[in-house]
Amino acid sequence: MTNPLRTFASLYSTTLLMVLAGGLLTTYLGLRLSVMHVPQIWIGGMMSAYYIGLVAGSKIGHKLIAQVGHIRAFVASAGIVAASALGHALVDELTIWLLLRLIVGMGMMCQYMVLESWLNEQAENSQRGTVFASYMIVSYFGLILGQGAISIFPELGLEPLLLIAICFSLCIVPISLTRRLHPAPLVPAPLKIAHYWKKAPQALTTIAIGSMIVGSFYGLAPAYASNLGLPPEKVATYMTATILAGLLAQWPMGKLSDIMSRSRLIRINCVLLGILALAICLIPYHPVISLVMTFLFGILGFTFYPLATALANSRVEQNERVGLSATILLTFGLGASIGPLIASTLMQWLGNSMLYGFMSACTLILLIRLHYLHSKQIIETNVTQDYIMATGDLVSSPLAAALDPRVDVESIQEHMTPSFNADEDEYDLGADGVDDDAIESNEEQLTFCFDTWQTDEDVTQTDSSENNQVNVAKAFS
Repeated sequence: MTNPLRTFASLYSTTLLMVLAGGLLTTYLGLRLSVMHVPQIWIGGMMSAYYIGLVAGSKIGHKLIAQVGHIRAFVASAGIVAASALGHALVDELTIWLLLRLIVGMGMMCQYMVLESWLNEQAENSQRGTVFASYMIVSYFGLILGQGAISIFPELGLEPLLLIAICFSLCIVPISLTRRLHPAPLVPAPLKIAHYWKKAPQALTTIAIGSMIVGSFYGLAPAYASNLGLPPEKVATYMTATILAGLLAQWPMGKLSDIMSRSRLIRINCVLLGILALAICLIPYHPVISLVMTFLFGILGFTFYPLATALANSRVEQNERVGLSATILLTFGLGASIGPLIASTLMQWLGNSMLYGFMSACTLILLIRLHYLHSKQIIETNVTQDYIMATGDLVSSPLAAALDPRVDVESIQEHMTPSFNADEDEYDLGADGVDDDAIESNEEQLTFCFDTWQTDEDVTQTDSSENNQVNVAKAFS
């Protein structure tokens, strides 16, 4: 069996560079806006615009890939994202920055969709779990490296933006030079939001409120740490410790969720995170204690999402898991876009520490809601394979359902394989921009013409040659 890391080295390299640039851009903007003494509401708005762009990009990316093919869609998206990142160096107008963040979100979602379609196409069924886990690990390392890179440029000048643009440009190279065939087109999983909220209310409530916490952390924690008087390199350490803790917690939390009720585990997680966030809010900053507390925050905060998705998958039938995946991602994106707006408003009105005060309040609301739902819900049945590693942030698209080992191949083919009608004007032109269906049609016409020429004995050789030339011309016309 081939090693996925070697098989998909080009795609993983592209993912690493792309997520690194995205993580660096988020941290840079948070620190830069804090240094500029911009109102906190603007910093929250920047992160909200990014997540709104991710949600909107899932629809735009599907149409773009269908019209121009995967490589061209990726290259176009990467170019737009790189230009948008550099746009922050040209203009200081905050409304323009808000628009640029929206564009970056849409562009990066298109890139995620291309990568995940490619991984799904090339992964063997027996390797889907390994391929998906490797993709998540690479994404985690990209986020960690993105936080660490900010410490190289403590002055927060133009250099970080140049590095971001370089990474977004270089991420084109591995995927452009791959010798693999372009993947077959996929369509986003169907959305039945009300249906899944009725079947898995605890899980989707956890994802909705948990994403508010995670979105607030990614968008506002750099500004929070900067307002404490920390230099950029210390802010980078603060962020890196939190994200690294989330990565290290994935395996033990998965094992724990297999031997313990996931709904109970989420409630315990909720209580511990609420107490911890309140402690961070109230206890004055201390270099060592604060670093330990944010490490513990990463363990608890970044495992909400995988625990909730495992619980949700245990509540639905196998053939419903494709649609559930799309509902989960939409719920996460909307929650992550709302959270930073509320948290930044509280920070502006009541002080810097209200970032964690808001998170603590979120856990209290979540705990009350989960307790109410649990009293009405049927007892869950744990399935060992339901827990799958996740980064806690939105670094995947609706097409990730095709890679999820919890979803069977038949469901993917049923729900995510497009059926093009004759009247539809959407075609996947492939990596080279050529319409494969047209080529096959022309080849069939040529074959028919050749067979007719061979079997038609009543026509002279000269006439047959002329007729065949006419038919060939028609076939290519």
